Amino acid sequence: MKVDVTPIYNLLPAIYRIRDAELGEPLKAFLSVIAEQVAVLDENLAQSYDDLFIETCAPWVVPYIGDLIGYRTIEGIPAKISSPRAEVANTIAYRRRKGTASMLEQLARDVTGWDARVVEFFQLLATTQYMNHLRPRNLYAPDLRRWEPLERLDTAFETTAHTLEVRRIASGHGKYNIPNIGIFLWRLRAYSLTDSAAAKLDDRRYFFSPLGNNTPLFNSPETETEITHLATPQNVPMPISRRVLDAYLDTYYGKETGKSIFIKADDVDIDSSEIVVCNLSDTAGNQWAHTPPEKGKIAIDPVLGRIAFADAPPEPPLVTFHYGFSADMSGGEYDRAETFDDELKLVAQVAAPDKIQDALDGLSDTGAVEVTDNARYDENLTIDAGAAGKIELRAANRKRPHLALTSALQITGGADAQVTLNGFLISGNLVQVSGKLGKLRLVHCTLVPGWTLNVDGTPAQPMEPSLIVDSSGTIVEIDHCILGGIRTDESARVVISSSIVDAMDETNVAFAAVNEKDAGGVLRIDNSARTDCVEKDSQSCPSGSTIIGKVHTREIELASNAILLAQLAKNDKWLAPIWSERQQEGCVRFSYVPPQSITPRHFRCQPDLARQAIDDKLRADAKQLSPPPLPATLEAEIQAAKDSETLRVKPQFTSLRYGDPGYAQLSQRCAVEIREGGDNESEMGAFNELMQPQRETDLRVRLDEYLRFGLEAGIFYAT
Repeated sequence: MKVDVTPIYNLLPAIYRIRDAELGEPLKAFLSVIAEQVAVLDENLAQSYDDLFIETCAPWVVPYIGDLIGYRTIEGIPAKISSPRAEVANTIAYRRRKGTASMLEQLARDVTGWDARVVEFFQLLATTQYMNHLRPRNLYAPDLRRWEPLERLDTAFETTAHTLEVRRIASGHGKYNIPNIGIFLWRLRAYSLTDSAAAKLDDRRYFFSPLGNNTPLFNSPETETEITHLATPQNVPMPISRRVLDAYLDTYYGKETGKSIFIKADDVDIDSSEIVVCNLSDTAGNQWAHTPPEKGKIAIDPVLGRIAFADAPPEPPLVTFHYGFSADMSGGEYDRAETFDDELKLVAQVAAPDKIQDALDGLSDTGAVEVTDNARYDENLTIDAGAAGKIELRAANRKRPHLALTSALQITGGADAQVTLNGFLISGNLVQVSGKLGKLRLVHCTLVPGWTLNVDGTPAQPMEPSLIVDSSGTIVEIDHCILGGIRTDESARVVISSSIVDAMDETNVAFAAVNEKDAGGVLRIDNSARTDCVEKDSQSCPSGSTIIGKVHTREIELASNAILLAQLAKNDKWLAPIWSERQQEGCVRFSYVPPQSITPRHFRCQPDLARQAIDDKLRADAKQLSPPPLPATLEAEIQAAKDSETLRVKPQFTSLRYGDPGYAQLSQRCAVEIREGGDNESEMGAFNELMQPQRETDLRVRLDEYLRFGLEAGIFYAT
């Protein structure tokens, strides 16, 4: 707090100020202490006035204002998901509109933090027309000449009539009935990438994705300004289809803020009049199905994220687009400012066509180099932190530059040195640590699994690791990252928080020694790498990670809220899919660990709990029929039931291919023991901190309060 003592000091008679100046101003110093307390009182009075209003009150006041209007708080709602401030502010409006579709939609947004759309399914029932209430659009058979209703079929925006369904909507199966209300939620978010260099296939064909793979383009959601407004397709983050983009090109394309797609070629903005929408799928001979129909036109395929030019541009175009993903992870145009090392002086800023290596060479062992754009940097990088230097190579806040390595990124330094990589997309090769580097921090980075991607999204080098730590005693901290396999010296220590380590197959090696035969260093999977965690416990700072592939480590110090998805290949020489050399030390808690793994003691892990529960139940049932010992046939049946439970609770994902929007997201088919198996009753795995089960539970609690009598609601996940 900055305190100005001058106004108080000037109130003193001049004679006292003159004498005070002669003595070195001790009186002024004394008054400065009084002025600090006056400022505290003044600020407290100002805050007391602000606390009268929900928009400006302190967070602790929100429940009290809510209590005055009869608002009931929701237990355990995470602060990062949604503050109850908005819900308290809208409570009166909610009650005035109780039971209406627009009110329920806004309620779903406020409670869950997800985009939502509410559908009254009675309006989509195919019924005999009532002459006093004609519904000419509600046809029993769809009009096949109208493309848009067919395009929206089986989505939250469909208008096609359906026959009656008598199954209950709460089960998630029945929809179309008179009392049914459907609440559609979008778990995926649309993340922007601005002025990124398109990946080149040849002189006229490009990809929106900087990695040169197919990627669906997402809509940038428009903010709804009125509570009475029902969401439209422009208000939610959903993939853009070819027909929709063609019909509403000016809605989605443009350089204005809020548009979803834009292209610049040769530093010239491409107008929507030059854009055509085409199906650019593959055909025989490495060709695409269509090309721009006229000279000077540019074709876009939003489903595959492809661009075709009629006239070849001199340089790869710069593209602005939105892609889908679940969380703020792996780098992107989201806020990462709190992850920067404020103690380091910013020595240099880099923007294309400058070279990152030139800026690194200008460092004297300590300092930060910041890349300020989303450009592609084809470089061979080396980072040397010296004996005790501290270097941070970072992307500017809300930027995600692309490091296309021409060879391995070499990092070296002494035992007291530290290197941080923050916010980069790194492809083309691996990151290799040598020497005796003290600490390597990877924060909000992507080390592309498989180094780079083929057009269809498959990894180009599926057996190659993304990170090799060939240095003794190095501590590696990985926070909110996506990377391929890790190989370390046995003396290294690796801490993983809210990240995905993807060996691209359950039988591939995700973590091991550099030679892949021996054990890697100590492994810890929890929130210890999180710089924003003051209290190192999962309740105050939720965190989990997902590891796809086999693990061989010297010691699992701790694994919390983790999914370790691995299995042995046929004729595999490993003893177990998850193999810790030390079992007397460490702990695995609230995690999924494959059967036959060799690990330290388990606490509340799966499939252990599911197998034990079915074993106890079947043995209790058998004891009621006959006294022990149980016959061998019954023992075999119990074992078969336990094996069946093991398969049931095995994690299922929307996708396990990096680059897909639903990458590493747990499927709704996944067992509830996994989706709610974390120590905070959230899901296991990398997205534990999203608290998705709590969001759904809080919404169901609110629906009981605001849903009109006689109506029944069902929750459906659009993504």
